[in-house]
Amino acid sequence: MSRITPLLFSGALAIASVIALPTYAQAAPVAKTATYKQVADSYSMPLGNLTITAISDGTVPQDLYQLLIGPSHSHIDNLLGKAFLANPVEASINAFVIRDGERIILVDTGSGELFGPGFGGKLYDSLASVGIKSEQVTDVLITHIHTDHTGGLVQNGKPAFPNATVHVGAPDLAFFLDAGNAKKTGYDDKYFAEAIKTIGVYDKLGKVKTFDDGQTVLPGINASIHPGHTPGSAFFTVSSQGKSMVFVGDIVHVESLQFPEPDIAIVYDLKPEDAVSVRKNAFSDFAGKRQLIAAPHLPFPGIGHVRSEAKSSFSWHPVEYRNRASD
Repeated sequence: MSRITPLLFSGALAIASVIALPTYAQAAPVAKTATYKQVADSYSMPLGNLTITAISDGTVPQDLYQLLIGPSHSHIDNLLGKAFLANPVEASINAFVIRDGERIILVDTGSGELFGPGFGGKLYDSLASVGIKSEQVTDVLITHIHTDHTGGLVQNGKPAFPNATVHVGAPDLAFFLDAGNAKKTGYDDKYFAEAIKTIGVYDKLGKVKTFDDGQTVLPGINASIHPGHTPGSAFFTVSSQGKSMVFVGDIVHVESLQFPEPDIAIVYDLKPEDAVSVRKNAFSDFAGKRQLIAAPHLPFPGIGHVRSEAKSSFSWHPVEYRNRASD
C-alpha cells in the first residue's frame, strides 16, 4: 500500500494558507484581520482527590482527503456534513496535567517547535496560565512517540522539564530510537529523526523510564500497551477514591468520522489494521463500562464518554462543563 508521508498533520502550512477565516465583530480596537486567536486554554476538574487539567497546545488543520485510508472524498464530505463540518477540519492538540499534592504529572507535551510558528507550541503558556512552571513538573507520561506528543519535551534542543522523569512504553522507545527501523518498515524517517531530538535528549541524560504492559508507572497510575498506531502506544488508567480516567493516546483523530465508522484508519498508523482493532475494542470497552476518557485530538478539552450506537458505531459525549467551585 502506498503511503502518504505520515508527518502528523502533513501539509498544515499549505492548508492554512488557503483557509479563509471569517471576520467577527469585536470590541474596539478592531484588528485589521480578525483571526481565531484564543487565550492560553485550560480546563480543570476533580478525579477523587486528584486534580485533572486539560491544557491546549493549539490546533492544526487536517486535510482528510489525504490522511484517511479507505473512504472516498464524497463519503468523507457526507460524514463531515452531518457534523456541520467541511474538509479540512481542525484537530486539537491536548495535553493533560495530573496533580496529587506531591507530584505534577504531565501526559504528553504537544508539538513544541516542530510544526512551525502558528501550529501548536502553546503548551508552556497554557501551563503558566494554571500556575505551573516547567521545573515543577515531576513526571511526563508519553502515550506514544510522535511529534505532537513529544515535541514539547525540548526547547532549543534542551530539556523543557529539567526535573522530570519521562515514562514511555518500552516497545516505542526501542523502535523510534533505532533509525534503521525506518528502512525496515517504510515508516517515515522524520518520526525517527524527531524522536532522537526530543525523547532522545532525555534518554541520553538517563531521565527515561520504560514500562511494559500492565505495569504500575506511578502510584494510582497503571499503563497498558496497545500496538497498532505505534508499537508501544499506551493507555494510562488513573484511579483515585473509586474514580478513574483513561488517557488513551491516538486511538481517534477525527470525531465526526471515526466514532460512527471506527473502521476508518489514518496514515499515521504504523499498522492500520491493528490500530482499527484497538479502536473498536477500546470504544466497546469504554462504552460498556461508562469509562471517562481523555484523548489528545478530540475537541478541547478532549475529556468525555463513548456511547455505543447501532451497527457497531459509536458517539462521543464531552464532559459536562462547569465553571464554579466544586460541591
